[in-house]
Amino acid sequence: MAHHRRSTLSRLLRGIAVLTAALLLSACAPRQLVVTQLADALAAQGQASETDLELARDAAPYHLKLSEAVLRAQPGHAGLAAATAAGFTQYAYAFVAFEADRLDATDARAAEQLRRRAARLYQRGRDHALTALEARQPGFAATLAQPGAALRLEADDIPLAYWGAAAWGGLISLSKDAPDTVADLPLAIRLAELAWRTDPGFGDGMLASLMGSFEVARPGGSPARAAELFDDAIRLSGGRSAGAWVAKAEGIAQPAGDKAAFVALLQQALAVTDAAASPHALANEVMRRRARWLLGNADDLF
Repeated sequence: MAHHRRSTLSRLLRGIAVLTAALLLSACAPRQLVVTQLADALAAQGQASETDLELARDAAPYHLKLSEAVLRAQPGHAGLAAATAAGFTQYAYAFVAFEADRLDATDARAAEQLRRRAARLYQRGRDHALTALEARQPGFAATLAQPGAALRLEADDIPLAYWGAAAWGGLISLSKDAPDTVADLPLAIRLAELAWRTDPGFGDGMLASLMGSFEVARPGGSPARAAELFDDAIRLSGGRSAGAWVAKAEGIAQPAGDKAAFVALLQQALAVTDAAASPHALANEVMRRRARWLLGNADDLF
């Protein structure tokens, strides 16, 4: 099995390398066109369907480093910036922060080291999104920090705002000992709200789920409103997002001490199946894995 994974990973890396070389060595295309084509390819690859978590984990660092290199040469490519921000955010959540959660009971020091690494990865993802938004709207960051100032997003800005806010939320959740970072929560929420006002259905419910998580996290947040948002996420996804069920379990049932609802929601997550070539297949597999782990630790959580 390990040999098969290494062989599959090697083929994937060779494929990316061949694509890179073919584009960079093309004599008939201007350099800017070549870089744009590579940026397009990397942005599209970031949306590709995948269900093998170990393959995704092993391939992600190479893909993210290559994406960053191309993004430096093509800083105005919103699609690649969003895909790069998404990649860092998903990698931090699925493979670093989750491993920290699993290690908590047996190696608290290693778990803390992993959380610090996850925080750095979240920050990297957030910064890619915010840098792209700033390039598209000079003064964006300063205006975001002014609660009464008017801001609006174009359609191409929504993925950047979503992944920027998601990464920011992840960073804040792991920065309880960094008050300056925690103090940025209103900015992260405002960024998500900008996307929400423009396209509340973004990501087949992903944005609604993020809004629910922020509602739970913010001081004075309403559990009832958060539950509505999680239900919106479930509805918008047609029930096909394992993450929406897990988010409601952790955001509503667990804080309320409702173990029966917690278990039922996680079982709903495990029941989610993916259509062929679904772009949400990897995210769903990540969340089904988390659901299984949460169910296995339910007695310790209540």
